[in-house]
Amino acid sequence: MRTEILLEPGSLAEAVDEATRCALAAGVLVPIETEQERIADAGVCFLLRVVASLRRKASGRPGGAGGQRRPADPFLPPEPELTVAEVSSRHLAVLNKFNVLERHLLIVTRAFEPQETLLSPGDLRALFACMAEYPSLGFYNGGTVAGASQAHKHLQLVPLPFEPDGPAFPMQPLMDAGTRGSVGRCPDLPFAHAFARLDQPVAAAPMEAAEQAGALYLELLTAVGIEGRGADGAVRQSAPYNLLVADDWMLVVPRAGEFFRGVSVNALGFAGSLFVKDRRQLEVIRAAGPMHILRTVAGSPREPT
Repeated sequence: MRTEILLEPGSLAEAVDEATRCALAAGVLVPIETEQERIADAGVCFLLRVVASLRRKASGRPGGAGGQRRPADPFLPPEPELTVAEVSSRHLAVLNKFNVLERHLLIVTRAFEPQETLLSPGDLRALFACMAEYPSLGFYNGGTVAGASQAHKHLQLVPLPFEPDGPAFPMQPLMDAGTRGSVGRCPDLPFAHAFARLDQPVAAAPMEAAEQAGALYLELLTAVGIEGRGADGAVRQSAPYNLLVADDWMLVVPRAGEFFRGVSVNALGFAGSLFVKDRRQLEVIRAAGPMHILRTVAGSPREPT
């Protein structure tokens, strides 16, 4: 069944800002305070955010007004104060409760679907409908090893640029050199991945771009050795991976592990942005080098087949 898009074009940015104001006033949205650091490595100026308010996140886990404990699945249903908009007949846009970046959205399925099931054409249409609203980077953490913290399927969206000066995100110059045409690689990315460009930019034609993206997504998974396997009426991934989606390209990174010496890496790490709990973890990254960490958690490079 085709997923019907319900989001009114041009409405999302205002809806996000209004939901943010209300959720902050109600004490439901719990921003995580961070300090920014930069580490230059392999031609990329990586952006690191050192968390300064983990105790607030831990204390906020019961969630909701009045201190009522949230169910094990925070998206079934999501807290009303965090719910931004109906995106489609199958998806809602929800604020990330413990956000580091402003306007960090989660695109969640209304009914429970496992995070390890392959993305459907409807999932991509919902993501692209939101990405077309303002400059943004979409991503998906395919499984716990890829950095997913919830079992309920959710894609994510963060606004661009990450900082006012320089590239939209630290890894952008390397992505710009990515192959054109068929599924291929970005020559300067030293970790396992597959890359492909979209013929239609998301901002110009989101539904047309989503149609092409559905086929490219499966080709990208195949290129890094990941396939869909049927189980319990659903098609699940054969291995964990991260997906990054920009206005005119897609990148899939297979995952060999979630952690490097205690530092968790999710999809945004492959965009050049890493989050660490404290200064000790910052020094782990500084000593090892961010690109070495990405190469380690993604495995060795492999030419797409």
